[in-house]
Amino acid sequence: MTETNKDIETMTYEQARDELTKVLGQLEAGSVTLDQSMALWQRGELLAQKCEEWLSGARAKLEAVLKEKKG
Repeated sequence: MTETNKDIETMTYEQARDELTKVLGQLEAGSVTLDQSMALWQRGELLAQKCEEWLSGARAKLEAVLKEKKG
């Protein structure tokens, strides 16, 4: 992870989701250089990965609670 993306490690789900939305908006606008697009794309991938980690964790907790209630 590059130094400019270090902040992603400490983001909450909502922060990562909101930042991902901003990144996608910038990419869709097409108003950045190729180098900037590549950096944004990489940041977007890392943000999406962070969101998936949060969602997977929440899913696991929910499944554990449901299993406990059944058992």
